[in-house]
Amino acid sequence: MKSVRETIAAVVAGQTGYEDGLDLLAVAPATEVDPVLTAALFDATARLWRGGWQPAELHRVVTRRGSGVQPLLIADAVAAYLRGFAPKSVDARWRAQATELDARPWWGDDADYLRETVAHRRVDRVTLIDAMLSLLALLATLPPIEMLVPPPGQATPARRAPGTDAKLERVRALLAKAEATTFPAEAEAYTAKAQELISRHSLDEALLSADSETVIPYARRIGVDHPYENEKASLLTSVARANRCHVVWSPEFGFATVFGFDADIDAVDLLHTSLLVQAHRAMARTEPPGGKAGRSRLKTFRQSFLVGYAVRIGERLAEASRVALEQTGDTSALLPVLASRDLRVREARDRSFPQTVRGRGFRVGNLEGWESGREAADEARLH
Repeated sequence: MKSVRETIAAVVAGQTGYEDGLDLLAVAPATEVDPVLTAALFDATARLWRGGWQPAELHRVVTRRGSGVQPLLIADAVAAYLRGFAPKSVDARWRAQATELDARPWWGDDADYLRETVAHRRVDRVTLIDAMLSLLALLATLPPIEMLVPPPGQATPARRAPGTDAKLERVRALLAKAEATTFPAEAEAYTAKAQELISRHSLDEALLSADSETVIPYARRIGVDHPYENEKASLLTSVARANRCHVVWSPEFGFATVFGFDADIDAVDLLHTSLLVQAHRAMARTEPPGGKAGRSRLKTFRQSFLVGYAVRIGERLAEASRVALEQTGDTSALLPVLASRDLRVREARDRSFPQTVRGRGFRVGNLEGWESGREAADEARLH
């Protein structure tokens, strides 16, 4: 007869039928099952943390593919992993994601985790064993990904150009005003001002760091939520392109990897988040009524709206960037620097994704949605 450890491994590897394995674990003594199943879960997630995954990314994938209590189990696995590291050795970005997930070791001994979770999460024992076993099977399918944030124990000093945080706070304040106002023209003015500020800061930094070998391009993964994730990713691409970044969209994981210099990626992240808020608000104002009969039309309207919005926003941001460049005066020294930076960003992207293929364009299935999206983009605040 197989041990609990062997049963779990066989189910995860597909060598034993899932239902058969679940039945065996459900009737085996809790003293044998609980510590082994908990250790298997924490070990599986530890492998992924060491393999480049960040808490928010793994939580998003499990939320998309899993069900029930499983996203909460990921938060607990984050807390369990952090226990083994001094706070100073944990990167601030990793720690911030753990805080966002409310990841804290609320249970006592790991051997009692399963039993305590039954009471804490208000699930029955067999349901929890089922959730943990199927989660292990899901985690086993996830490959290592590029290490963009050092895992706990390997924190490095934060990279920040002088004055960057203050400029980002000004951009955040402008975008918050854009999201808060109910007047489209006012929102447009705030968002445009934010892009202008972003562009000026980016150009200043490019000139200042032109001869620096320590200023290099990096990458950041930005989550894109469903529904309509492909269309939302197109908005991210439009924003990134206008801010001299390059994007690789990974729909199977629900995130896009943005390559660029730190200040530019910060700008992309902020603008994309704000413009999504503005897009959803504008879409809610203009979309046709739903209902059973209009559900299909509503879906194509929303898809077309977001595509039209993304295309027009890209045009407006590109124009704002062009104007900011012209306002610098003599561009003879700046243009070669920008070309060199773009080459370095593309090289970084190609090293990470050597087999990337260009995505197909979107088919617009609803003209009303397309036109409404472009109109909303004209009204969106860029500063």
